[in-house]
Order: sequence, then C-alpha cells, then structure tokens
Amino acid sequence: MPQRPHSQTPEKPRPASRAGDPNRYQDMKFAYVMSRFPKISETFVLYEILALMEKGIRVEVFPLIRERQPVAHEGVKQVMPHVHYLPMFSAAILLAHIYFLFRKPLTYLGLLLEMMIGSIRSPKYFTKSVALFPKIVRFAYEMKQLGIGHIHAHFATHPAFAGYVIHKLTGIPYSFTAHGSDIHKHLHRYGLARKVAAADFVRTISDYNKAFIVEHCGGRFEEKIEMIHCGIDKQVFASPPHHPRETHPFTIICVASYEKVKGHAYLIEACRKLKAQGVDFRCHLVGDGPLREAVGQEIRDAGLGDNFIIHGPLKREQVAELLQQSDVKVLPSFQTETGEREGIPVALMEAMAVELPVVSSLVSGIPELVEQDAAGILVAQQDAEGLFQALLRLQRDPELRRRMGKAGREKVFREFDLKENAAELLELLVLSASRSGSH
Repeated sequence: MPQRPHSQTPEKPRPASRAGDPNRYQDMKFAYVMSRFPKISETFVLYEILALMEKGIRVEVFPLIRERQPVAHEGVKQVMPHVHYLPMFSAAILLAHIYFLFRKPLTYLGLLLEMMIGSIRSPKYFTKSVALFPKIVRFAYEMKQLGIGHIHAHFATHPAFAGYVIHKLTGIPYSFTAHGSDIHKHLHRYGLARKVAAADFVRTISDYNKAFIVEHCGGRFEEKIEMIHCGIDKQVFASPPHHPRETHPFTIICVASYEKVKGHAYLIEACRKLKAQGVDFRCHLVGDGPLREAVGQEIRDAGLGDNFIIHGPLKREQVAELLQQSDVKVLPSFQTETGEREGIPVALMEAMAVELPVVSSLVSGIPELVEQDAAGILVAQQDAEGLFQALLRLQRDPELRRRMGKAGREKVFREFDLKENAAELLELLVLSASRSGSH
C-alpha cells in the first residue's frame, strides 16, 4: 500500500487561464460516463459537470444504469436534457453492434475477448460487464454521431471500461477519474493497467491514489496521472456559518451512505461510551444504502434509540441546515478486508466549509484534507475508543471546536475549490481533444 506523509499537501501551480477568450470552447463537446445518474451520493460528479457547463462547454452524459431516486439535488434539471439513457437491449443497440462488427471486426471481437478474460476472476464483475457491453457499444455509435471530442469517465471500474471500449471502437480519446474503492478494492484492480495505458490521462483525487496507481500499474504511467482534488462550490458556502456552540445537547452529524466501509459500527460504539460517560448528545445520520436497517438495529441494540436521529437521503440544502445545527462532523471510514476504502470524502469538505471540526480516520487520502489537530482529529481505523476520546475532547472544549472549524474552512477554501479544480480538469480535456483533432 502506498505511503505518504500525513501533512498538508503543497498547492500545485494552476494552469494559465484563457477564460477571456470567448471562442476557446466553441463547438467542443465532451461526454461524461458514469455508473448512474443522478446519484444522491455522487453530487461531486453533478457539480463538476455544472462547473464545466458554466464555461460554455457542451457536456453529454451517458449513465450505464438509469437511477431512480426519490431525492435529487438542485442542478439535476439543468443536466437532464443532456443525459442519454438506454435500455439493456433494443433494435438500436443491435444495429450499433452490427455496424462495428462490420466496420472494425478485429477490434470488436478483440474487445469481447478482453472483457471475458479480464473479468472472469469475479463472476459478479463478469456478469455486470457482459450485461453492460451491449449498451456501451451503442454509446460508442451515438458519441461518434454527436462528434464528441473527449470522453471522461468517473470511477475506474465499469465507467472506465466503457470509456476504454468506446475509445477503441471510435478513436475518441478518453480519460477517467479514480476516486477510492474503484481502484483499491481487490476485484477492481483487474484490467486497471490496461485502462490506464489506453487513457489520454488519468485524474486522481488524491496524492495517495496517484501513488497507488503508480505502484500497481508501473512508473511508466506516472507522467499521465494528474492529481486534481474534488471540491466544494465556495459561493454556496460564502455566508459566514453560525453554530449553536453553547446549546445542548452536544450534536454530532455523520453524512455517509450506509455501507460497511463508512464505519457506522465504530461511531455507534463511541457514542455508547459517550452515554456511559454521562454526555448529553444527539447524533444525526444522513444517507442511504444497503445497511440502513442494520445500522438502525445496532443503534437500538446499544440502547441509543433516543440519541440517534436516522435520516434518509437529503438534498444539499437540508444537509446544510443540519450541519449548521451541529457541533462536530464524524466519518469513521476504514479499509475493509477486500481493500475497499475512501477517496477524499466531499462530505468532510462541506462540513469544514461551514466551520465544523471533523473527526475521521487515518486512511487513504483523508489526511490530505484534514491536518491532524488543525481542522480536526484523526484516529486509527476501526478505533471506537479513539473516536470516543476525540468526541469527548471536542465536547468539553468549545474553543477548540471554534479554532478547528475556522482552520478547516480556510483549508477547503484554499485548496478544494470546485470551480478552480474543474478549470484545471477542463484544461486537460481541451488539450486532449485538441491533440486528437476530434472536436
């Protein structure tokens, strides 16, 4: 596993801006490929697309699976006219396969063989690849007809595989963003080097991820791997935050999908210890996921039913309101036995933007965001006692909470600006499209 010092990441020089050139992005079309859209837990993709659209870029969105969620963030309506959904199979899909089979028979058949060999070690991954391959080929045909200049995939799993296939069939350059478990989970590493090799560039959201890819795929790819953080929209968080610092009870918030990797079990145990210590507290859990019912049962079994408020997925505005009412943000993520782990959670950035101190884990890229004892407290993975001690320390020291909160806001405003980071990504997309002459 790659190691890096847990210290503040030095700022990278930004590319020279040519935002004043009104013709710079004229007629440029980019495609974004992702597993699902809109997905409540992947708002960072939505806001990145919106930031590119603000620059005048035409972005077409190609989700591999249609997402139907009851809650959608503001901004989704603006993107929806550019979203291309497909059924699992149709006459149009069949025609696309016939088209490429006759136009590029060796490439088409070679991709089929690669798909089968590359994912056969995991029946689940193989089944999903086979199920998605028909519509990926249709996406290739549609992108060719639209005159797409560059394809960017979010996540190194099936979206990057889709970008790879479309690139091979059409010659359109592609890139992908590697986040967290999409490269670290053991079964997702199969074929990673092949996807990296074919990509025009690879964007990682942390130095930790860049080191991991170089270690796993080879140093020859280091030059094409660009570290560009995700970020928050500073305009959304421009108003000075206000927290009820002297009110009771002590209020904790955890915004995270209900999945094993998020570590809810350790937060529950830490809160059980808080209650045993006589601390009057409330803990808001916000999110959705497969373990939602199980987490609720754990809370009841621990005798904490009166201390926890379990929310489903909420809109950004509702989350912001809860953050303003809270004293500390907690995210006890850890590395699972299959290698699954975080990237740099945007939920932590948003909490820091409203001057909440954070308590999280010393895992993956989190220390690049949260400097120890500056913007928050980092504890060892799976350490309920460490979480308890960190929460108790913050509960007893309002001035420490205030100081850490201010430091966190300064950090995210300085280094995790969504629009600045999206502009840096845009420079790479434009350069790739320009080199290939495909825009």
